[in-house]
This record gives sequence, C-alpha cells and structure tokens, in this order.
Amino acid sequence: MAHLALSTVRRWAQTPVALRIAVVYLAARAVTTIFLLIAASLSTSFSRFGADAGLEDFILGWDAQWYWLVAESGYPTELPRTESGDVAENAWAFMPVFAFAAKAVGFLFGSWGVGALLISLAAGYLACLALHRLLRDRIGASAALWAVVFFAAGPIAAMFQVGYAETLFLLLLFLALDATIRHEYGRLYLLIPVMAFTRPGILAFALYLGLHGVVRWFRRKQEPLSGREITHIVALGALATAAGFAWQLIAGVVTGDPGAYLATELAWRRHWIVGGVDGFLPFEGWVQASQFWFALWGMPQWWGPVALVLLVAAAAVTLLRSPQVRALGGDLRLWSASYLLYLLAVFFPQSSTFRLLLPLSPLWGAVAVPRSRWWRVGVVALCLLGQWLWIYHVYALGSTFWQVP
Repeated sequence: MAHLALSTVRRWAQTPVALRIAVVYLAARAVTTIFLLIAASLSTSFSRFGADAGLEDFILGWDAQWYWLVAESGYPTELPRTESGDVAENAWAFMPVFAFAAKAVGFLFGSWGVGALLISLAAGYLACLALHRLLRDRIGASAALWAVVFFAAGPIAAMFQVGYAETLFLLLLFLALDATIRHEYGRLYLLIPVMAFTRPGILAFALYLGLHGVVRWFRRKQEPLSGREITHIVALGALATAAGFAWQLIAGVVTGDPGAYLATELAWRRHWIVGGVDGFLPFEGWVQASQFWFALWGMPQWWGPVALVLLVAAAAVTLLRSPQVRALGGDLRLWSASYLLYLLAVFFPQSSTFRLLLPLSPLWGAVAVPRSRWWRVGVVALCLLGQWLWIYHVYALGSTFWQVP
C-alpha cells in the first residue's frame, strides 16, 4: 500500500505542470458547481433568483446582467436619472472588453451566457498557469502549486464560473506582473490597454510601475538599469495612467457630461449613504463606510475610523514585516501595496469587497509558504467553507443590500 502511494506521488510529480494544474482546476470547478447546484436547490421566492433557480440564472446573475446589456445595447448616450434627478445606475460602470469578447464567443453557440462562461473558465485556467509561473521562482514549484490550489478553490471561486470580467482581468494582471518582474517590458504595451478596458484597476498598476521604477533606480548598482529600460518604464507608466482615465473621457464625450463616469459609480454608493452623495473625494469612501457599518451594528460611529486606521496599519505591517510575504519578492509586495492604496482611494467597502480583493491573489503564495501538510489542508478546508458561505449568501439568499457579489 505504501509502495503504491509512493508510486502515485512520483507519477504526480513527473506529470507536466500544466496537466497538474488542469487537474486541480477541474476538481475545484467541480466542487464549485456542486455548491452552486445546492444553492439553486435552496433558493426561494425571497431570493432574486426565485424558487426555480438554476445554474444559468447564476451565470447571468448580478453584474453579468450589465455586461450582457453592454454587449446587446452598448452604452447610453444620455445618462438615466432617478426621480430626484441624480444619475442612476447604468452601463458606463462596466468596461467593454469582457462584454464583447463574450458576445463574439457566444455567437458560435447562439448565447452570450455560454460565451461568458467559456471565457471565465478558460481565463481562470490560464490565470492559474500564470500565477504558478509568477510564484515558482520565488517560493518554489511545490508551494506555487499549493498557491494555485488555494486560488482555484478560494472563497470567491464562483467568479471562475459566472459572467464577470474578474478572471479575464486576473489573467491579464498576472501576465503583466510577470512581464514587469522579468523586465520584459515590451509585452506591457499590449497588456495595459486591454486591462484598462476590462475592469477598473489599471491606475493601481500605474502606481506599481512608478514604484517599480523607483526601486530599480536605487538598486541600479546591484542590478543594471539601462536607458532603454528607463524609457520603457516611464512610457508604460504614462500609458497606464492615460488608459486609467480614458474611460472617464470616453464616457464624458459620448454623454456630453464630463463627470458621467464618476456620477455613474457614485450611483451605487448612494444606496449606502444616508443623505446622499455630493461628489467624489479620494479616501472618503472608507471613512464613510466605517461609520456606516459600526452604526449599523449598534456601535459608536467614531469606532469606525479607529478600526480603519488599525486595519491599514495591520496591512502595512504584514506587507513590510511578514517573512512569508517578504518571500514573494519586492515587486509583488509593491503591487499589493499599490492596489490596496488604490482601493482606499476610490472604493466604498461593502459586500463586494471580497471580490475586489481578487487582484491580491499573488498573496496566496505567502499562505502557501509554510510546508506543513496540516496547514495546507486546513487552508483548503477554510477556502471551501468560505466559498460555500459566499455562494449561499449571494446566490441562494441573494436579496438584501449585503448580499451583492
């Protein structure tokens, strides 16, 4: 028996990495499918999906409806308004790449939803391959594979199987991070524009490129930095910054309202803020949300900003001091810091927070560093538990303001 187990382990180790990751990915998708089927059976008339919900409803649910609308109807030239005159939720909050890519693939099957599902599934597998490549030279091939396991089976793994742009963006992001770390800057001229029109977040990458350039400049004696590389870094930083604001400009030109995009994004925030939203102020969203949530829980509002400061401090200490995170290398820590700062600046934390943390997925590498088998199996168990709880709340129950994925 022991000989058979050892032989199986050896055959597994000799299997090509792409095939091993495929086995992990398909197993994870099978588990997620089971969870979604159970959630469908538990859905009631009180859920937005109804008592007869099925997998197709979940694939096309929530924000997938907006991407579908973009693919079928494009973007409005006149912003819709609420009864109070404020800009209402509309398609300008959703970038076009995923929507139209799903339409192109779905055309072959006569269904946008099938196209969206296939792109999410394929991009998810390729993202797993890219994540392994991104991590293996830093934490080793074995730990990198465990990081892929955690990523593929993580609490928000349903995103691999629904009509959201998340997995496509993650694939592009991992490829862009890998290209930057390997100083293969030429690939970024293609990746950056596509990322920018897939989902928000390219401005975080612009900040990361700037920090990457600063670090390379100060380390130029230990690691040569050519004039050609300096030109690339500066040009790419400018490209990422311009691309990050391009959608706002496009929305403004098409609608005739320079503030169309920001007003559209704030339309969702108005549901959470008593008294409405006057405008966008960087970093204000987190302060407002901290007060909102603590008041909702019956605690003094001033506890919210205090908790926020402690949370930011804990994140900073983890990125700077944690040996497991430091093992990932400077670039992935810079990306994590850049993206967290971006979220602090633009986001209002609510039920979608966990989904919006997906671009921090390279940090699964830090979780995979400890070699204890019990630790790794325990992390997988917690991932699956978190995944079920998330699916149950946003799909089986999905009806209230805190159950939006």
